[in-house]
Amino acid sequence: MAIAHINAYNVNKTSSHLGLRNSVKVRKLHAVKEEVTSVTATHDANSASTVETEARGFALYVGIDEETAKAAGTSLAAIVSALRKTVAELVPAAAEETYAAVALAPKNVGGRPIDVVRTALRDPRAIDKIVKSQAEATADANKGIVIDVNRKKVTTDGDVAPLTYKEFELLNYLIQNQGETVSRKELIDLVWGDEELEQIPNERTVDVHIRRLRSKIAGYEDIIRTVRGGGYRFDQHPDVIYEI
Repeated sequence: MAIAHINAYNVNKTSSHLGLRNSVKVRKLHAVKEEVTSVTATHDANSASTVETEARGFALYVGIDEETAKAAGTSLAAIVSALRKTVAELVPAAAEETYAAVALAPKNVGGRPIDVVRTALRDPRAIDKIVKSQAEATADANKGIVIDVNRKKVTTDGDVAPLTYKEFELLNYLIQNQGETVSRKELIDLVWGDEELEQIPNERTVDVHIRRLRSKIAGYEDIIRTVRGGGYRFDQHPDVIYEI
């Protein structure tokens, strides 16, 4: 009797480390997600045709590893044989209509045996659970606001914030002067200092630019604090990553 072996290591290992911010793992997560998306799309397309269905069999996932089986005085192969024998006794016509596959994983990887088996055999519910966990892990990894000074780029929770040149310069200057109140006049001198005298704006223009800047970093607009009668200030914030 032949038993197919399926290596569930990659999927299981990934799901065991979802809380880590590791680029290699993230790429693995994306690869699994793309594969599952393809399967889901096919399933949705088939469902849309509303074809009448009927039960043609079932899958029984058994979460038992070799050590557990050995401790009980048996083995995985013996358990499979017993199950197949039971099917043949109950339904003789189905004696040759059974198939067994053993899910393999390196020792000490962790994870419940039943979860490893269901994932390896592509159980839809197990895959949905992994995809959901991956999405949550990706969201956590991207959470925060990142200021990339070299590329003059700002992202919030992984999405690019469409800041103009002046808006970026205002934000960057406030961060560089963390904890200090920067007056509107000082901001005007910084951002508009190279322009012709008649083009230099008044302090109201600074307020408009700050308001637009805040709207483009929605969710993190409070990193720019208004100091009544003084100007604006940036205070240290745990969700701000400043890349030089």
